[in-house]
Amino acid sequence: MKQRSSAKPNILWISLEDTSPRFGCYGDSLARTPQIDKLAEEGRRYQRAFATAAVCSPSRSSIITGMYPTAIGAHHMRTEHTNPYTPELPTPYYAVPPPYVKTFTEYLRAEGYYCTNNFKTDYQFPSPLTAWDEDGPSAHWRHRDPGQPFFAVFNHILTHESGMWGNMIRKRVHNDDASEVARVTDPNLVQVPRYLPDTPRARESLAKHYDLIEEADGFVGQILHQLEEEGLADDTIVFLWSDHGEGLPRAKRWPYDAGIRVPLIVRWPGVIPAGQVSEDPVSLIDLGPTALSVAGAVLPYHLQGQPFLGKAAKTRQYVYATRDRYDEAYDMIRAVRDRRFKYIRNYYPEQPYLQWIKFSHHHPMFQELWRLELSGELTDELRLLLQEKRPAEELYDCDNDPDEVRNLADDPDYRGELERLRSALDAWRDRYDVWGDVPEEQMVRRMWPDGVQPRTAAPIFVPINRSTPGIEPSAGGTYTEPTAVMLHSATQGASIAYTTEEGPEAHWKLYTGPLRVTADLTSIRAKAVRIGYKDSEESFASFAIAP
Repeated sequence: MKQRSSAKPNILWISLEDTSPRFGCYGDSLARTPQIDKLAEEGRRYQRAFATAAVCSPSRSSIITGMYPTAIGAHHMRTEHTNPYTPELPTPYYAVPPPYVKTFTEYLRAEGYYCTNNFKTDYQFPSPLTAWDEDGPSAHWRHRDPGQPFFAVFNHILTHESGMWGNMIRKRVHNDDASEVARVTDPNLVQVPRYLPDTPRARESLAKHYDLIEEADGFVGQILHQLEEEGLADDTIVFLWSDHGEGLPRAKRWPYDAGIRVPLIVRWPGVIPAGQVSEDPVSLIDLGPTALSVAGAVLPYHLQGQPFLGKAAKTRQYVYATRDRYDEAYDMIRAVRDRRFKYIRNYYPEQPYLQWIKFSHHHPMFQELWRLELSGELTDELRLLLQEKRPAEELYDCDNDPDEVRNLADDPDYRGELERLRSALDAWRDRYDVWGDVPEEQMVRRMWPDGVQPRTAAPIFVPINRSTPGIEPSAGGTYTEPTAVMLHSATQGASIAYTTEEGPEAHWKLYTGPLRVTADLTSIRAKAVRIGYKDSEESFASFAIAP
């Protein structure tokens, strides 16, 4: 299906997992990323793009809602996490944001966009029925109506940190126990960060990550080739990004640049000149508002991200990041960064940096850190993660110290930067760190009273015509005059999905206003949803216009 040129551009997101900017276009000479590099040559590369959290679920919750994880109770990783060794955790549960918070894709659907997600969600709550026209491994823009603009997301997950030590992700994706990435990168050529052990095993795991990035580059090329083949490239804005930084110790799960700095490339034919580079700070929380802005939609006032493209574009001064409970271990860290400096505040300075998180201890580099520590071979620089106590504050000059190993918080020459960033973080916390100081157990009790997930009230059908002025609901009927049907749920903030199709494969549409009863609209199935709540029971009614 060829897309005609339209005032509403198509929008394509290609997201990667656990990936820092180890691409050729970002200056990495070891990277083999020709497809991504070509995309950057044709658009704009953002040098200072950052996640709101250095781990997937909190980060993705901010992307899909345009809200900070701490503002919607999605800051702990993850809400569904359980471990038989830590049964005291108040999990599992789902985050329940304020009732006005929606997935931003609902606003795109209301603008006429066909929205698809293929296929990862991981939002700290189930993907609402109203979020997507299609959500799953077969979701594709090709299934839209002729001429309909689309918003399509394709998630490549093979760069996940577990790819550095195992094959679980590849087995899940390829359904093939023998599936293995080709080993191409020479471990002797990789550059190991200063704060990680430079051992053969560490080099081997980092080399494998480069190989996985090369595979991700091939995936990017496949999606872009489909756009070209179908004549859609000129009418489609392409965004490439990662959910957070790479899966290494002191990177993933930590608010250092290795954990929160991500690649971001945008190609917008006819609008963004080829080969541009932006040095302005951008946060992944801005992606949703930016999609709405370039689509020409009105941005809801409550959104906490801000668009960096389109008519509503604004320039950021600061980006913010958080760390809270990750799997088994509680923590609380807040960070703010501008173009050059980063300020980190540790709320548990008496605790060691490295706490027990079962999953991360699978990593060969973690195992190497512990091996060298126990044998007395670690240098002071390599012991950064193994310190028994942390400084209450950290300040880094990220331009001159990209590995963030020289803490300037006590340096009088940087007192002004320290106080400025302190104030910026305090102001952010006052406005957006709604749940940060609330113990998780208390938060869950407020979201799920008595430990029970709330349920959305089922929709009712209210017919409206000259004889029936919309005073009472109805289970259906036959009318002799033009009739509309309103759908209503008593749950505050509920969205409603409806369909006139039968069976489990029915296409559920977003309810945006009264439905006109026509020959094609007779039987209506409806469900009400609210983020974090159980979906309502399905309601059904049948309406007809007498001949």
